[in-house]
Amino acid sequence: MKKIVYLSLFVSSIGLSQNADAKIYDIVEKISEERIKKDIIKLADFGTRNTFSDTVSNTRGIGAARRWIKSEFDLISKDCKNCLDVFYQKDFVTTNDGERVPKDTWIVNVAAIQKGTKYPNRFIIMTGDIDSRNSDTMDFTTDAPGANDNASGMAGTIEAARVLSQYKFENSIIYLGLSGEEQGLFGGKGFAEYAKKNNWEIIGVLNNDMIGNIEGIDGVIDNRTFRIFSEPTAPTDTEKEINNRRFYGGEVDGISRQLARYIHKQTLTYMPEMNPMLIYRLDRFGRGGHHRPFNDLGFAGVRIMEAHENYNRQHQNLRTENGIKYGDVLEGVNFEYVKKLTGVNSVALATLASAPPAPKNVLIGGAVEASVKLKWDKIENDDQILGYKIYWRLTTDFQWNNSRFVGNVDNYMLKNFVIDNYYFGVATVYKNGFESMVVFPKDIIRTTFKRK
Repeated sequence: MKKIVYLSLFVSSIGLSQNADAKIYDIVEKISEERIKKDIIKLADFGTRNTFSDTVSNTRGIGAARRWIKSEFDLISKDCKNCLDVFYQKDFVTTNDGERVPKDTWIVNVAAIQKGTKYPNRFIIMTGDIDSRNSDTMDFTTDAPGANDNASGMAGTIEAARVLSQYKFENSIIYLGLSGEEQGLFGGKGFAEYAKKNNWEIIGVLNNDMIGNIEGIDGVIDNRTFRIFSEPTAPTDTEKEINNRRFYGGEVDGISRQLARYIHKQTLTYMPEMNPMLIYRLDRFGRGGHHRPFNDLGFAGVRIMEAHENYNRQHQNLRTENGIKYGDVLEGVNFEYVKKLTGVNSVALATLASAPPAPKNVLIGGAVEASVKLKWDKIENDDQILGYKIYWRLTTDFQWNNSRFVGNVDNYMLKNFVIDNYYFGVATVYKNGFESMVVFPKDIIRTTFKRK
């Protein structure tokens, strides 16, 4: 097979952006490839982590794996003077809950919460999956090392906790190991419902599922590119919101898509050697991941993963056929690449956790006139807010590539703009330069507008 190779060829010419912060570069530098490698090896050595595998053994099965993950979070918490709240969150499933459930069992997630200093009830979540599978998802006894799917994502989440726990952030961060992914996204569903029940404000969910393979089934080797999957709009949108999109736009501007754009922008700012791809899909074609249950409840969530998958190494029994090796083993994981994507996540977590709340109730007007009017509710009781920034882009552009800081106001008029040709949004800006995600207008201005 002819190999097309894209390796370390990118030379950055991008200077520091306005909100570049030395702390973020420091975080990226502290991520350890050796620690990540050690953790992936440990997880693969549990033999199988199938959701229905052994829960009693200390060396094999998902029970041993989740206890080890919790012990790692506990050690990290000890190192940061008990800065993490570490706990199990679980839900019971039965054979009536799906065709991939061979027996009744507990779906057990492992969570570590780093509370924010200013907004402890606002959360940004990084997830990895604990469980693994082989060719038959109902087979919970045969080996399924799951080195890339998904020890890579779980190890990246643990490593992000090690590094970010050494810093303080305004918003809370959750480092989360989810179970039951291969059987029906049960772990994500349970934790999303747990968050909803506790009235948590979820800023966004970064689902990391397979972040270690650089050699694709298509023959491409690429250690720089990765994909960010996001659905265009929220499935919880009201009939009015859906109808508004027909007339005012926003078909590709839901909260998950804004989260994806934010990660894309922060990656290019702090890790310009990387090549993020915005994929305008919920997930791979016809497939699913653990961000979806959060999306289902109206939370912003994306999937971060490798650009070129190798299906010979996914969901396969360990074997060799016709000279081809099958199975998700350590040889298929590029540990340096896992480090890079852990860095991508850590940048997104740190910047979002340092950012102010996004403006509320953003409205827009400007039909049949040469100006665009925007109005929003200001964030109250936060003396670190510098003001607000208006973003705009052509309707066919994938990223917010134009902006104007307008001060600490609750409305603004952009003169000599034809509203038909652009999309607009608003973000909150802190005095230290960190910004919220961009908020797309939820409705039109229906009252008389007076510029302040």
